[in-house]
Parts: sequence; C-alpha cells; structure tokens
Amino acid sequence: MTALKIYKVLNNNAAIIKEDGQEKIVMGPGIAFQKGKNDTIPRNKVEKIFTIHEENEKFKQILETLPEEHIEAAEEIISYAEGRLSAPLSDHIHIALVDHLSFAIERVRKGFVIQNKLLNEIKALYKKEYEIGLWAIDLVKEKLKVELPDDEAGYIALHIHTAKMDAENMQKTLKYTNIIKELIEKIECCFNQKIDENSISYQRLVTHLRYAINRLESNEAFHVMDDDMLYFIRKKYPESYQCAAGLADYVKTEYDLHLPESEVGYITLHVQRLNDSYR
Repeated sequence: MTALKIYKVLNNNAAIIKEDGQEKIVMGPGIAFQKGKNDTIPRNKVEKIFTIHEENEKFKQILETLPEEHIEAAEEIISYAEGRLSAPLSDHIHIALVDHLSFAIERVRKGFVIQNKLLNEIKALYKKEYEIGLWAIDLVKEKLKVELPDDEAGYIALHIHTAKMDAENMQKTLKYTNIIKELIEKIECCFNQKIDENSISYQRLVTHLRYAINRLESNEAFHVMDDDMLYFIRKKYPESYQCAAGLADYVKTEYDLHLPESEVGYITLHVQRLNDSYR
C-alpha cells in the first residue's frame, strides 16, 4: 500500500495530495501534524478523501481558516450522524456543517442568542436528525466548553437531513417546514388554543401535512376519499372541516398549492383529534 505524498498542508488533520493528475483533500486525525510538502501520509490513516472541484475549493478555504477544533467537532458529528442513520451523507455536509457550526460557536461566545422559530416542527418532522443535533451540542459543550441551545440542535438537524442522499435541498426543507409552522398557527387560531407539540395528535398532523405538501410539490397523486365519507366528515365535524378548508385556501393563495377536496377531509380528521384533546 503506497503512501500519499503531501502537496499542501491545510491543518493538522487535513492535507492536499495529487493523485491520478487530480488534487484531492485527505482527512484523518493528526495525519499532517508536523508535516510539510512532499512528506508522506500512510493510506490507512486517511478517513476521508475528496476530489477537489469548484465546491470543494470553499472546503479547502474553510480547512485553512477556521479553528481546527471547530472542524474536528463538525467531522465527529458527521461521522456520528452517518452511523446513526446507517447511510453516507453528501460531501456538501463537510462544507455546510463546518461553516455553520463554527459561526454558531462564535456567536454564542460573543453573547448572541440563537433562536429557531421552526424548532417544534423540526422536532416532529426530523426526530432522528434532531436527536443527532442534541448529541452534537453535548459534544460541543464537552470538547469546546461552549453551551449551544436546543435551538441550534434544530439547525444541525436540518443540515443533517438535507445531506441525506434522497433528501430535498435546504431551501425546500426550510420552505416546507415554514409552511407547516404557518398552518399550525392557523389551527391554533381556529380554536384559540395552543397546541401541545408533545402530543401524538400533533406529531401525526405535522407528519401528514409534510407529506401532503411534498405530494403537491412533486405532483404525486393523493389518496381519494369516498364521497359518502367526505360528506359524513363535513356534517359531523363542521368546525374542524371549516378550519381544514381554511388551510387549503391559505396554501392556494400564498403558495399556489392546490389541496384536493379529499385531502381536506383527511386533514379535518387530524384537526378534529386536536380539537378533541382540548376538551
């Protein structure tokens, strides 16, 4: 197994090599410590390797400029996430999470307050990713002596979710999550009650809304409700049906998303469960 010759040291844990006519970033604990150009790195010490292209140019800059302890923490979080999810994450996470985490740490150290208005929806929609986020803020507290709030665990969860190979990008994730937050607020207005985000009914409603919006965006077919069943729901639960119909009007007006009548019926059932919990 041939060793890798260093072309440029980025930090103690990362270096650039040239292989097959391409520049590549190699990473691993201490692989470039006290080393310089033309020194070698054993291949079995390398944990990650990236071919340098336009996007990874930014990663190279990050590795050269951000504090090493921030980079090490982010990479440990990524490795933990891949283990918990039993799947590799996209290469972009090595840029996005390192950049985000370092900025968050510096903000907290300067006394800024981190707030995440979508936290409840993130916790409901991306439970496993949120648990990874909580693990991450514990890691930062232990390794860097910086106490990040649970709100930051939500942001980390979004980065982890959008790095999954089958996930939509961050812009879409934020859009969907924000729409759901707005719909939840409208349901609360319908009944003039705050929804318990820890309840099973809330969890089911949020998940249903998430998949409904995704179907709309993807032009996927909805489950069709029997006309008699829909008529029964409208008559038995008029308040909840009116609330659900209002949600459909809202997403149509604000986002040009058209919920079919049968889907309004299914949402009515979820809203009714919440309505029952208020009594």
